[in-house]
Amino acid sequence: QVQLEESGPGLVKPSQTLSLTCTVSGGSIMTNQYYWTWIRQSPGKGLEWVGSIYYSDKSYYNTSLKSRTTISFDTSKNQFTLQLTSVTPEDTAVYYCASVGDYVAHAWGKGTLVTVSS
Repeated sequence: QVQLEESGPGLVKPSQTLSLTCTVSGGSIMTNQYYWTWIRQSPGKGLEWVGSIYYSDKSYYNTSLKSRTTISFDTSKNQFTLQLTSVTPEDTAVYYCASVGDYVAHAWGKGTLVTVSS
């Protein structure tokens, strides 16, 4: 069973870029078993899929965030990353990374709170 851990700044200023890293242990990210996924939950709201990346380097994004989102691999570190540009306070959320296979999230990180504020 893979384990995931999110890392990155907890505070980002409006208009800047949010950058998070998910470190995967217990297995290689270069596997066709999972889509490596970012999910977020804003205060008082439900879970929102941000995007996913497959081992083939094909990425998929939430339509509402697509123009601002990039998910990529750092295979040398067994990590995948999230970049969200031009953030606003509406991007404040707990961000989770997860391994998703057959439409099921098999493992989740603990989540990291990112606050967008000046």
